[in-house]
Amino acid sequence: MSVFGTVTVPLGDRAYEVVVGTGLIAAAPEHLRDIFARPRTAVVTDARVAGLHLPALRTGLKAAGIEAAVITVAGGEASKEFATLERVLDELLDARIERTDTICALGGGVVGDLCGFAAAILRRGTGVVQIPTTLLAQVDAAIGGKTGINTRHGKNLVGAFHQPRRVLADISALATLPPRELLAGYAEVVKYGLLGDAALFDWLEANGPKLIAGDAAARSYAVLASARAKAEIVAGDEREAGRRALLNLGHTLGHALEAELGYDGRLLHGEAVAAGIGLAFDLAVRIGACPPEDAARVRRHLRLVGLPAGLPAVAEWDPVRLLHHMGQDKKVRDGTMTFVLPRRIGQAFLSRDVAEADVLGVLEAEAAA
Repeated sequence: MSVFGTVTVPLGDRAYEVVVGTGLIAAAPEHLRDIFARPRTAVVTDARVAGLHLPALRTGLKAAGIEAAVITVAGGEASKEFATLERVLDELLDARIERTDTICALGGGVVGDLCGFAAAILRRGTGVVQIPTTLLAQVDAAIGGKTGINTRHGKNLVGAFHQPRRVLADISALATLPPRELLAGYAEVVKYGLLGDAALFDWLEANGPKLIAGDAAARSYAVLASARAKAEIVAGDEREAGRRALLNLGHTLGHALEAELGYDGRLLHGEAVAAGIGLAFDLAVRIGACPPEDAARVRRHLRLVGLPAGLPAVAEWDPVRLLHHMGQDKKVRDGTMTFVLPRRIGQAFLSRDVAEADVLGVLEAEAAA
């Protein structure tokens, strides 16, 4: 086991650490012993992750004398729904998980969101530890306490803010990711560079291919940089009353794409975010907020690494329907859509006065391209 670094999310008496390293799944008890109230936990995971990483976690827990109930769900966004949530809650209660216990979420963003929400409402609040196994979850979803499920109206519209007690980001788990899933997570790293850290985006242009190819040092650097960026934003705006909404760069448009496809797997969340980022830059150029050369640079990098930079070629897109989906976004206020838009690479802002005609114009241009 090696620890590359630790980032603290400073939230007073609810502060917690994000530990980044290798071999952390097998060594989990060493990092979690101080937060287990008794030698018992439950692990929520998905079928694929269970085959890859659950044995190491269970062996470590057993060696530490910690009993673990295991709850397995199907992989993919389709598991973020009421029926699966109900089953997870029933199995946690069957396992006699108590309010003072801590549940382990072992998996990607879907498992983290689902397990985190279950923990938030089980016995009116049970502890949770996030053990993210995807790049997307390690740099974004596992940090910050956002939990939730999807409904037919849209993504993450039912949920709760429930901070984890610790996050263990095991870089070695990334070696088991299919290339497409790794790229989906890379989109979230790009997001941090675009919304507030131009130097990080410069670094990604130089080192992104190494990260994608498997360079452990590049991966650890990206995870730590992303964790620091998110920790700083969450500490200042835990419940997304203001600045934290900047973390949704690319998400309003991306969520609309996912909703239109019914979360059927044709488009991974990170792919949708990448597409949304490209469209957000186009929208910012259209309204005169961002230089066209910055938008071109972002699109060039996304395409270079294999991510979409506009409407993905997985469906025939109806711009009017996509606009309807955006109307269900969590950031809508008094019926008005809120967009996170770039002023340039490394600077983003919230805008509530973007004309629907401009949004529709960008979508129609993309659909016709």
